[in-house]
Amino acid sequence: MQSTFATYHPVINFLFFCAVIGIGIFLIHPVFLGISMAASLTYALLLGGKETLRFFLCFLLPMLLLVVIVNPLINQQGGTILFYYTQSRYVSLEAVIYGLLTGFMLSSVLLWFSCYNKIMTSDKFVFLFGKLVPAVSMIFSMVMRFVPNYKMQIKKISDGQKCIGRDVSNGSVKEKVRHGIKIVSVMFTWALEHAIDSADSMRCRGYGTAKRSTFSIYRFDRRDAVCGIILLAAAGIVLAGAVMGACAVSFYPHIVMAESGGMGLASYLAYAVLCFFPVIAEGKEVIVWRRLQSRI
Repeated sequence: MQSTFATYHPVINFLFFCAVIGIGIFLIHPVFLGISMAASLTYALLLGGKETLRFFLCFLLPMLLLVVIVNPLINQQGGTILFYYTQSRYVSLEAVIYGLLTGFMLSSVLLWFSCYNKIMTSDKFVFLFGKLVPAVSMIFSMVMRFVPNYKMQIKKISDGQKCIGRDVSNGSVKEKVRHGIKIVSVMFTWALEHAIDSADSMRCRGYGTAKRSTFSIYRFDRRDAVCGIILLAAAGIVLAGAVMGACAVSFYPHIVMAESGGMGLASYLAYAVLCFFPVIAEGKEVIVWRRLQSRI
């Protein structure tokens, strides 16, 4: 089933991901990173399910732990010393917390990008940037299409070679290497022929000879306008809080956070609304659907 947020206009999708990823990278703040981590993980699980959970447990969690361990060992700026591991080098509480927040930032950004790849398809990207940078958008669209095609093709070649006993799993180490080189050689030949066929097809259709015409199924309706206003308002409040210093944090030599106050609390709430917006949209759709089912 398609994600509800994916049915919004591409401008709304792109605006959302620019806001959450940009703020998540530049605001190293425990509250903001906690919100971003919770929202990105929740939405990624809604989109990817078990695949996202496996990605989180097998890659993101070890990466987070590695950052938490490595940062205190190489960062000697903290003032609260936990213990010495040599006569002159120590592990500080501030370095541990900063490493944890950095791990949260990297993990949440990667999760947001995984959601981006599922929501912002190549046709949406071409729709947004096709008129501004047509050549770049065309190349991007072709690359996005060729990658799965190449994966499928190399699997076909490998399966064909396996049927005649020439796969990388057959024979000695030397024979496996020779079989692997053969598969790669066949793959390169197919890729070159496919590229030539694509170029000939585009030339026959008159690509580049006149101004391009575009077709789009996307329409910016009232729902998109309301959502755009909400996202812009939320991002604006967060940026205003950052400019006013309500989101400032100093980690070295001691951790000092700006007093929350009214602007700080408003920034936290606005960022929570911004990050959880797709989850809220999904939840609203489920509630409406169940309400309609109950009336049947």
